Amino acid sequence: MLRATVLERIVIAIVSTTLALVIGAGIVALSGYDAVEFVYSLVYGAVGELSNVAFTLRQSTMLILAGVAVAVAFRAGVLNIGVQGQFVVGGFAATLAILFLTPLLPENMFVGVVLMTVAGGAAVVAGGAYGALPGLMKAYAGANEVITTIMLNFIASGVVYFLLDAYLRPPGAAAPNTESFPDYVDLPGFAFGSPSFSVIGFGIALVTVAVVYVYMTQTGSGYDLVTSGYQEPAAKYSGVDPNRMIVRTMTLSGMIAGLAGALFAVMILGYYSDPNTFPTFGFDAIAVSLLAANNPLGVIPAGLLFGGLDAGGQYIGFTLDVPSELVDGVIGLIVLFVAAPELFRAAGRYTGLGGDTG
Repeated sequence: MLRATVLERIVIAIVSTTLALVIGAGIVALSGYDAVEFVYSLVYGAVGELSNVAFTLRQSTMLILAGVAVAVAFRAGVLNIGVQGQFVVGGFAATLAILFLTPLLPENMFVGVVLMTVAGGAAVVAGGAYGALPGLMKAYAGANEVITTIMLNFIASGVVYFLLDAYLRPPGAAAPNTESFPDYVDLPGFAFGSPSFSVIGFGIALVTVAVVYVYMTQTGSGYDLVTSGYQEPAAKYSGVDPNRMIVRTMTLSGMIAGLAGALFAVMILGYYSDPNTFPTFGFDAIAVSLLAANNPLGVIPAGLLFGGLDAGGQYIGFTLDVPSELVDGVIGLIVLFVAAPELFRAAGRYTGLGGDTG
């Protein structure tokens, strides 16, 4: 069911992006701004310098991980809108593991690796547990997972903020931040030299995509997960327990989101802060997953596209006197053009007029 259509989608994305940039430039020109400078800045902000590329890859890393978390659930027919909350809970669990274990262990690089590994494990467990909660409510109480996951997003942010502010804020600190992680609890910047991006983090995202893809295409459990999303009656007939599959799906989705939260805390922040100020990676990941047709491999180019647009849009905001609404509109136009072929393809499958089931 997960046919190799990634190359086709990349080509479509390139053509659609180019066309959208041409139309967007026309809108910018009609609004009285320099269209050439606008397009140049959008591209330059994404890939113009090494630091810009690092920022693009940093944003893409988060979007790829969160996008895979969404794709796992959507592929199984479960609408997990709670990836942002699972992301927050996972990052908080990772932070607690680091802060509480650091005073008990010696200070060296090996211990740093151990601490990050334990923190990642804690984040996966916490995110999975938080994802399993709405899964259990849907499977055994009939609760709508869209409503419960949205509410759990707010609960996660509120509870984590309370705990940070009441118990983890250092004395005299003006903001609800935890203490900073030790210097040896960090991912090396390597070639990019960025304090908030490491190719190791990007590699973790790619490995996660590969593992999820293999799980969904090469294992019986993964096949049951995908089948339950596309052919629930057939899955039931073959002996798949739909309630158990819902819980398993939400747990797996939450585990991936929790891992993204841990990477955000370690690679980007170096401490933990008010979740209400975090980027909305969990929500943006919904668009990333839909653009990729919920295909784990397709999430990689989709995440890179969104990461580049984010970096370019922020660069324009810093360097050009262009209204942010206009920037967001052009970026939205690009996303719309890239997504349009998949929307038509999905409509064809839904109405029975299209033969592609990719």
